[in-house]
Amino acid sequence: MNVIKLSAPATREFWEIPVLFEDEHLLALDKPSGLLTAPDREDAEAEAERPNLMRLLHDAIAAQKPWATQRGLTFLNNAHHLDGDTSGVLLLAKSKPVSAALADQFGIDKPVSKFFTLIAGLPSSDRFEMDAKLGLLEGPLVMARVDPVNGKKCKTVFEVVEKFSGYTTLLCHPLTNRIHQLRAHLRHAGFPIVGDKLYGGKPLWLSRLKKDFYLKPGREERALISRVALHAEQLSLTHPVTNETVTITAPLPKDLRVALRYLREFGGNKRGTAAAD
Repeated sequence: MNVIKLSAPATREFWEIPVLFEDEHLLALDKPSGLLTAPDREDAEAEAERPNLMRLLHDAIAAQKPWATQRGLTFLNNAHHLDGDTSGVLLLAKSKPVSAALADQFGIDKPVSKFFTLIAGLPSSDRFEMDAKLGLLEGPLVMARVDPVNGKKCKTVFEVVEKFSGYTTLLCHPLTNRIHQLRAHLRHAGFPIVGDKLYGGKPLWLSRLKKDFYLKPGREERALISRVALHAEQLSLTHPVTNETVTITAPLPKDLRVALRYLREFGGNKRGTAAAD
């Protein structure tokens, strides 16, 4: 597997990040959950201490790590942003002109993205849309809210993949690109994303699914999913140099695959589909 190895000595963390797509102009990585794309505004002091992907990449280029020198890299810039807990496709530009061209595309909502998520609740329709305008709440935490008057236009299409007892997996198609768009729209619809504490989502526990669940004395149960259960599964865009359509796909991460396995076994599957295992 083609991977980029990164480390953060200050926190003793290490990542092997798969490369999903690469040519002389673009690099797409499978960002892991828990690693910031870049410093967020959610808590400036706390975030300054946390590793972020872009800083790690830039430090590695400056240190002439093998993966960077082999590619002749002197520049990398992310074309878009994924929240810290969100995993999946992250696209980067290898030069300033390509970065500017991608910024133009993302600025007019041209790239087509598809996100996989696990929500609490059972939508009544297998396909539904949300077009509630979103604005940002004032305060130390970045949080979107429905604001019909001053909010910006915002639209998302949701498709049901599988239904379980009290849970549903969805494919999300954001037609606009707003901060926390999917998380805020799903909360407003009454279906918070599993593990999304900021928007009312609770962790997924095996003890809530398995009737004969038993935990040995002195042991503490670990949630199957405690992070925001959101994965950037696919990104399609026009290549900024060749003008060809490029589609990049990231497989579901292990934690989501494990959660799906337990939901299918103990969650009272109501409708099976061809969802990824």
